[in-house]
Amino acid sequence: MNRTRKANMKRIGRKVMLALLLIPVVALASDTGGTPTRAQLSLDDLRTFTDVFNQVRNNFVEEVDDHTLINAAIRGMLAELDPHSSYMEPDEFRQLDDDSQGRYSGIGVEIDIQNNNVKVAYVIAGGAADEAGVVVGDVITSIDQVDVRKQNLQQAIDSLRGEAGSTVAITVRHANGEVSDLKLVREFVEVASVFSRPVDDDYGYFQITHFTRKTADELLEQVEYMQSNHAGPLKGVVLDLRNNPGGVLVPAVTIADGLLDDGLIVTTRGRAENQLEYSAKPGQWLKGVPVVVLVDRSTASASEVLAGALQDHERALIVGEKTFGKGSVQSVLNLRNGSGIRLTTSRYYTPGGRSIQAEGIQPDVEITGVQMVENADPRKREADLDGHLSSEPAKGQSDFGSEVSAAEDYMVYQALMLLKAAAILSPRQVNSGS
Repeated sequence: MNRTRKANMKRIGRKVMLALLLIPVVALASDTGGTPTRAQLSLDDLRTFTDVFNQVRNNFVEEVDDHTLINAAIRGMLAELDPHSSYMEPDEFRQLDDDSQGRYSGIGVEIDIQNNNVKVAYVIAGGAADEAGVVVGDVITSIDQVDVRKQNLQQAIDSLRGEAGSTVAITVRHANGEVSDLKLVREFVEVASVFSRPVDDDYGYFQITHFTRKTADELLEQVEYMQSNHAGPLKGVVLDLRNNPGGVLVPAVTIADGLLDDGLIVTTRGRAENQLEYSAKPGQWLKGVPVVVLVDRSTASASEVLAGALQDHERALIVGEKTFGKGSVQSVLNLRNGSGIRLTTSRYYTPGGRSIQAEGIQPDVEITGVQMVENADPRKREADLDGHLSSEPAKGQSDFGSEVSAAEDYMVYQALMLLKAAAILSPRQVNSGS
C-alpha cells in the first residue's frame, strides 16, 4: 500500500471514529436524566473501542488497514450474538440472493477432489464449460493463473464462481494428456432442489435438498408429473428432508399448505410487535394420500417448520432422528454500501406452540443406529453450538431403480413399510367404524 493511500485510510478511520463519538454525545445531551439508557452507548464504551482500535492498528504484528479493522469489528459484534447472525460483503450478499433463487453464477461444472486433483465430476449441458469442450474426468489445474493444488475445494469453487458476465481463465488437462487454456464467461446456472422417483410401483419418493424460492413449484410439478404418468393414484409418499439445512421459509410454508386443508402452519415471535402467522387454505395436492417424512440430525430450520406443521396436524408420520433444532429466524437486511447483515430477529413456533429452537422435532418413529454407522462423527445439533439461543425465555429425476432395499437406504425402506402398513390398516379402520 503506498503512502498516499495509507494516509487517506488513516484520515477515513479518524472520521469514522469522530462520527461514532458524536452520536452518543448528542444522545446524552438530549437525555433528561443525564445517564445513558440501555439503547445508548456511553462515552467510556466508545473510548474503549477507539483505544482497542488504535492499539491493534499500531501494534499488530502486520499492518492492517482501517477498513479491514472496521469490518472485523462488525463481524465480531454479530458473531457474538448467536451462531447465525453475520455480516456479508457485497459479493457475499449477492451470492446469498442468488442461492435463494436456486441459482449461482459460474461455468456450469461440479468439481471434486481426487488424488489431490480438482476433477470435473459433472458438466451442465449448454453451460459455458460444456460449450468449451470440458467433459467429466477433466482435471482443472489452474484458475486465473493460480495453481489449484494450492487451494482447498471451497476455494476452488469460489474461484470458479463470480459475477454473471465476468470472465475466468482455466487450464484443463484432458484424459488423453492434452492441455487446454480456456477463457469462459460466467453465467447463471439453475440448481434443482427437489429430486423424485417412483418406488415399489405404487409409491412416490420426493427429496428436498434445500429450500429456494422455487422449491414449492418444483415439488408440485414433480408430484403432478408422477400422478399423471402413474397407472393409478399413489398409495403413499415419502418426503425426504434428511440433511436439509433449510433456506427460504415461504416455500416450506407453501408445501405445508399443499398438504393441509386448514389450520396454523407456523408462528414467528420476536421483539418486534408484529409477529407473523402462516395458515393453510383449503385444497391439497395429495388429498387422502398418506405421507411419511424422513428427518435426521441435519434437518434444520425451514425443513423443521415443515415437519413440525405436518406432525402437529397429524398429516404425516415423522420418521428418523431428532432434528437439528434451529428454530430461529434470520432477517436479511441490506446496507447502503451494497453489503448486508443476516440478523436473528425471532423464533419459530409449531402450530401446537412448540419452540423448535435448541429443541428440534422429535420423530414419531425413531430410527437412530443407522446414522451412527454411516457417520462416525455426526454433526452437532443447534443446542451444541456455542452461543445458541435458548428454546424459550419462561427439479430433477434421480436414476435409481424403483425397488428399494434395506441395504440401499434403510430409512426409506422403513418408510415404505410404514406406508404399506397404513394402506392395509386404513380399510380395516373404516370397516370397524374407527
